[in-house]
Amino acid sequence: MGDVDERLEVAAQARRAATRLARRLRAERPAGALSTNKVAVLGHLYRHGKSTPGEITAAEHQQPQSLTRVFADLEADGLVTRSRGERDRRESVLDLTAVGLDALTRDMADRDGWLAAAIGGLTETETQMLRIGAALMNQLADAP
Repeated sequence: MGDVDERLEVAAQARRAATRLARRLRAERPAGALSTNKVAVLGHLYRHGKSTPGEITAAEHQQPQSLTRVFADLEADGLVTRSRGERDRRESVLDLTAVGLDALTRDMADRDGWLAAAIGGLTETETQMLRIGAALMNQLADAP
């Protein structure tokens, strides 16, 4: 039973660390940068192509009401387009525009730059541990 408790504690520590890092990224986000939810929606459309709002909320594990305003803002800013579904004309489908792709690419580069600067202040051992942790997180993301 101790092994399970230890794994649960490690999982909880990883979750807390990821949450703290996300908070710092949000707090230090430059003016005009995309919100986390906007990045999630644009990233989903980039990876999966045209999607309905329901498909996006389910895939991103969000409540529909938390993304309703995000969808409207992205459409108003010209980052996504909304059209009628081919199978069901009552259903709307969102698609990433070229402007949206540029905004997503720029925002991800800014976040990567912020992380690279933060990593630059780590010791070699800390950097190696971060690489190992990143590899493990990727394995967990790909696990069934």
